[in-house]
Amino acid sequence: MNEPQQSLLAFMLQESDKLLTQTLQHVGLTFISLIFALLIGLPLGILIARKRKLSGSVLGFAGVLQTIPSIALLGFMIPLIGIGAKPAIVALLIYALLPIIRNTYTGIIGIDPHVREAARAMGMSRQQILVRVELPLAMPVILAGIRTATVINVGVATLASYIAAGGLGEFIFGGISLNNTNMILAGAIPAALLAIVLDLLLSLVQHMSFRRLKMAVYILPLFVVGLSTFYLIPSAYGSRLVAGFTPEFMGRQDGDIGLRDTYGLKIHTTVISDAVMYKAAYAKELDVISGYSTDGRLKAFDLKILEDDKSIFPPYYAAPIVRTSAMKKFPELEKVLNMLAGKIPDSIMTDLNYKTDYLHQTPEKVAKDFLAAHQLLKPSRNGKQGTVRIGSKIFGEQYILAAMYSMLIKGYTDYDVATKTGLGGTKICFDALVNDQIDLYPEYTGTGLLVLLQPAPQLAKKLAANKEDTYQYVKQAFLQKFDIQWLQPIGFNNSYALMMRKKQSAELNVNTITDLKNYLDKE
Repeated sequence: MNEPQQSLLAFMLQESDKLLTQTLQHVGLTFISLIFALLIGLPLGILIARKRKLSGSVLGFAGVLQTIPSIALLGFMIPLIGIGAKPAIVALLIYALLPIIRNTYTGIIGIDPHVREAARAMGMSRQQILVRVELPLAMPVILAGIRTATVINVGVATLASYIAAGGLGEFIFGGISLNNTNMILAGAIPAALLAIVLDLLLSLVQHMSFRRLKMAVYILPLFVVGLSTFYLIPSAYGSRLVAGFTPEFMGRQDGDIGLRDTYGLKIHTTVISDAVMYKAAYAKELDVISGYSTDGRLKAFDLKILEDDKSIFPPYYAAPIVRTSAMKKFPELEKVLNMLAGKIPDSIMTDLNYKTDYLHQTPEKVAKDFLAAHQLLKPSRNGKQGTVRIGSKIFGEQYILAAMYSMLIKGYTDYDVATKTGLGGTKICFDALVNDQIDLYPEYTGTGLLVLLQPAPQLAKKLAANKEDTYQYVKQAFLQKFDIQWLQPIGFNNSYALMMRKKQSAELNVNTITDLKNYLDKE
């Protein structure tokens, strides 16, 4: 039986310490990047106002930079300057440049030429004209640009959590992954309020009288610098070791919550995307990460799984889940999907993941080679008896399984296949299945139990102790509650795990999660 739904207010009060920390980080990231954007954008705006032939090129280049998708920009930054605050600040700086440059340029060139002539007639130098005439008169337009840049940065800063830079995005993306509306709103509401408050304050400054505006212009830099220091406050405490956990892991009972409740583990934690956390551990930017037991990057980056000696991680056996209506529509589907049942043990899945994660082979090639090696590959029949829609989450293992199912369906039935891969976390993928956007996708018994069904903690703990009990429970409950069927498990158990570099684990004599907890207690 499910526990009563917790109210948003109760959740925010419960997580108030973390919410305050993330808000301070968010404000700090916004204003650190704004400082650098002002230091670069204002001089560039003044330069192109003086040399207008350069304006098209400079504004065009800044405009192109702003059109780059933020996730792609952050991904591009990681190989160059690593993870954490630095790539996030650079990305935010790039997004803030265009409005600052453009409004500085527009404000200066919009000044009446007769005003400049009068200033020259009074014997002012070009520098004096800029400081005493042009910038004061252009200041309302320049402040409008700063106002726009600030609001943009508040929004984009939510993505910083993907690369371990903190901020309110930790709650938002954790909530999306965990199907937890309270978590989403706990991050989204403060971010929205922050944008509204800052926009309102800058609007008031923008519309001040000239005398008050002059005073505000002197105070504003101090205000911006002061707010930028907020990012440093949460970093002033914490353990010497740093952990990097995914947004989903942070909010799960079989994740950070369980580590704190069951082990009493207290470690300085930053939220990071699973796409970059393994490399961050290998590069010694993180000491402990929340990984997956069959991930190929374990082998690639020489990482060691810490033994879960108190068994907080339930079994995560993978199996295809299919809408019952799709099973009726495509009667041959169940038999074909179950062709992989028991065929992929942990060691094989780890090797397949290694080929995509580290050797950079395409999921389609890895899937094709596996099916061919097991004499399961057949040429496509180019079926015309309807289209099966296959989904997947946004990591390599899911892409591989989706490709295998696609090839099997095309080779053994007269159905066609449409794939909708990379659907994000559990919530997005499962919602697509429930809402008839896809017909099937690979899921994990532990996720089905703890994230999608969410039974009472005592029942969940009892079920998680046995893989067969977990499977049978989710199989029956999904059919009754969602009219979705679990087919036979594929074979491997991709459970959560805590990992360290092997060399560091040996040096610290940390082999279990309890060892890690005891080491941290001694610090």
